[in-house]
Amino acid sequence: MTTVLVAHGTRNPRGVALIGDLAAAMSARLHEPVHAAFVDVLGPSPTEVLRRLDDEHAESGAAPVAVVPAFLARGYHVRVDLPAHVDAAGHPAAALTPALGPSPDLAAVLALRLRAAGAQEDDAIVLAAAGSSDPLAVADVDRTAGHLGEILGADVTVGFAAPPADGSAHPGVTEAVRAARGRGRRVAVASYLLAPGLFQQRLAQTDAEVVAAPLGLHPRVVGLACDRVRAVRARVDIPA
Repeated sequence: MTTVLVAHGTRNPRGVALIGDLAAAMSARLHEPVHAAFVDVLGPSPTEVLRRLDDEHAESGAAPVAVVPAFLARGYHVRVDLPAHVDAAGHPAAALTPALGPSPDLAAVLALRLRAAGAQEDDAIVLAAAGSSDPLAVADVDRTAGHLGEILGADVTVGFAAPPADGSAHPGVTEAVRAARGRGRRVAVASYLLAPGLFQQRLAQTDAEVVAAPLGLHPRVVGLACDRVRAVRARVDIPA
């Protein structure tokens, strides 16, 4: 099986490099090719990668392809944009997996990143996500906040790096940090982002005492992405 790992896309070279590194780490674990694609900002797009893979196997028949969204919630790109890319490619054996999040594995990595950044037991915790007005995406972030709260034994509030303009969901991360500090405690921000970039910079610009690093290439993140591929393989009965 071949895999296409699909991320949003960013102009930040470190963010682009991380997606390539994640694809390489998945490939090493799965012992099969993993290609990177992006739905916005830069290419190649998922449609382009899937068409190329279809062309490469035109004579021998289309090889199964797992399309893994490197997203942390079920927002527009996961539910609408990415399926449209798969349909447009016309690849006869492409299977779209669920997004990476929400997952208890990601919450465990969030807790580890917080502790590594210096978070203390009595800190107020703000989970900082990219942001969305999509109710399913908001619900997924809330589930992650719940998972993290269970691990830490603490209440976790949510702030968005790019909150909806209509105020329909969670506040911006700066406002969330201020609200948490209003309770008279230090504030630690858990970065529910996959890679460094503009949104991580916004977290660093808050006045929180602790800002954790993004999820990045933690082994549990790599393992979760590989599990998405293995689930597709089992569903279509492809031998390991």
